[in-house]
Amino acid sequence: MTFSLAIVGRPNVGKSTLFNRLVGKKLALVDDRPGVTRDRREGEGRLGDLTFRIVDTAGLEEATPASLEGRMRAQTEAAIGDCDAILFMIDARIGLTPTDRAFADLVRKAGKPVILVANKSEGRGGEAGTLEAFGLGLGDPVPLSAEHGEGLSELYDAICDALPEQTRLEEEDEDDEDAEDEAPVEGEAAPEKPRRPIKVAVLGRPNAGKSTLINKLLGEDRLLTGPEAGITRDSISVNVTYAGIPLEVFDTAGLRKRSRIDDKLEKLSAADGLRAMKFAEVVVILIDATRPFEEQDLRIADLVAREGRALVIGYNKADLVARGGLATRLREEIDHLLPQVKGVPIVPVSGLMGHGLDKLVAAIVSAHKVWNKRVATNPLNRFLQQVTENHPPPAVSGRRIKLRYMTQPKARPPSFVLFCSRTDAVPESYIRYLVNGIRETFDLPGVPIRLTLREKDNPYAD
Repeated sequence: MTFSLAIVGRPNVGKSTLFNRLVGKKLALVDDRPGVTRDRREGEGRLGDLTFRIVDTAGLEEATPASLEGRMRAQTEAAIGDCDAILFMIDARIGLTPTDRAFADLVRKAGKPVILVANKSEGRGGEAGTLEAFGLGLGDPVPLSAEHGEGLSELYDAICDALPEQTRLEEEDEDDEDAEDEAPVEGEAAPEKPRRPIKVAVLGRPNAGKSTLINKLLGEDRLLTGPEAGITRDSISVNVTYAGIPLEVFDTAGLRKRSRIDDKLEKLSAADGLRAMKFAEVVVILIDATRPFEEQDLRIADLVAREGRALVIGYNKADLVARGGLATRLREEIDHLLPQVKGVPIVPVSGLMGHGLDKLVAAIVSAHKVWNKRVATNPLNRFLQQVTENHPPPAVSGRRIKLRYMTQPKARPPSFVLFCSRTDAVPESYIRYLVNGIRETFDLPGVPIRLTLREKDNPYAD
């Protein structure tokens, strides 16, 4: 059986370091300063032969519910309520603090199995703090070093003791019987394979409403939101099913101009957001309708196009601005400023009120379909013949350029290869003419199109 573990504790005790160690990747941001983690981050953890869902949480702090720290604590308490067991972590080098004792009572009242972890216990410096942890009354502490990977075997034993039913290995005979029971009966149709979720990254400037929009899609306050700019730091992945369409949505930190970023942590957050964009299939750029279309929005869109991802523009907070002629004005402005993704879908939405979400999801599905589109070679070459008859390539230095044939070797994004003579002499303007013709003829709006020129080897060159 699978189970879930939540790592909780006060700030800067090493929760994210242990999360990265169990997941096997550097997913969570780690820094020396306290309070780096704000949202719940989930991942698939492995320890020996155990596979489980692991949740990294924000550091527990005493704060009013309306403050940012209070909202972070509410997210941690939600993770405690959803998990099967709690990894309560302390810093063995500092020892017990009044905050540790206060939150040990909170964890105890949750009624879940608790595994007490004394992190940073490598060497002699952590011995006193490990022994002091017995005073919490949460059982024997597990001495651990998340950074160096020491004490993981003791952690494995503690998890098995805390969750004996979930960690019990099933016998092979039972698995075989279950497999026979699940096999389809002859003559019956095989069960339909579940649809793979579309990977969607939501990018934009700080305070554009990215987390609020994803919460509305999800139908719950899963991500931390508020009036403060720059709340999101980690790129958080959540699974959403909206109108029967499965999506894996990545919430990212707001992207500012590079020249304005001085803080190391903001640089890490921006890099994490760009990494999420590279692994996405469709990128939604969220623009704040109360702030005009700025150069930073163009930079983000150009970056997405150069990375080769399908693009959708969400015009958020559209309920706060006048709607008269808005769609036409946006269409003209974006097609002029972003010719490399001409025809990109523009969807007015309101993340707070939930308006326009169905149109946004439909635009994501449509963009994903175009991004995966393939064109047969015969129509491509008929197109090439027609455009060259209408507008032949210019002669360079008195020599004519011959365009022979075209094919599409791959999609995601649509990529084409044009075989011709003198590839270095084809003007950039003529390449743009061909790309625009491909986009219009084969209905490829809003996706970057790759066109590579290739020259055949001359058999008489030698």
